[in-house]
Amino acid sequence: MSANTIRKAKKLVENEGVAKIDDELYQVKSSTDPSKSYMVEKDSCDCLGFKNFYKFHHGKGLKANCSHIEAVRIFKKE
Repeated sequence: MSANTIRKAKKLVENEGVAKIDDELYQVKSSTDPSKSYMVEKDSCDCLGFKNFYKFHHGKGLKANCSHIEAVRIFKKE
């Protein structure tokens, strides 16, 4: 995971950009467009970055991730 992803995730949590909807469902604001938000459920997000992850990292053995999923992980720890 890139340092940029972690930085954006921390900023989302600090700016109260994560809201718990249900046990495994969270709404996370976009880090670039305040009018958008994304739904994170378990280890899945409906943002474009998550959807395109394997297109850009195919065959590298990485698990798909994005700043929204990482923000939920940080939020749950606090």
